[in-house]
Amino acid sequence: MIPALVLCLTVTVWDGDTIRCNGERVRIANIDAPELPGSPRCDPRHLRRGKNPSWCNTPLAIRSRDELRRFVLRGRVEIERQGVDRYGRVLARVTVNGRDAGQHLVRRGLAREWK
Repeated sequence: MIPALVLCLTVTVWDGDTIRCNGERVRIANIDAPELPGSPRCDPRHLRRGKNPSWCNTPLAIRSRDELRRFVLRGRVEIERQGVDRYGRVLARVTVNGRDAGQHLVRRGLAREWK
């Protein structure tokens, strides 16, 4: 059985809503951050529409990623698994010293709540 709550001994930030915790790809649950340059989701031929369209804003995407990097450096990082997304990433609430990383980004305008 995979534990729901995990302490991240090593953390790498990929973008504003995806990290690696102990080598495992983790998508922060309930938020969406802008896509980084080169994302196929921002290719005009493949732009995703609908309930959660792609958010293509390069300067904001870089700020979001960089803020998440600063945030996870502040202390004890834990994930609380909630499932798996369609790309095989673990969906999880990510906290640093008990503070929610997703809400931190949303409050700063660097991510939005996922519908």
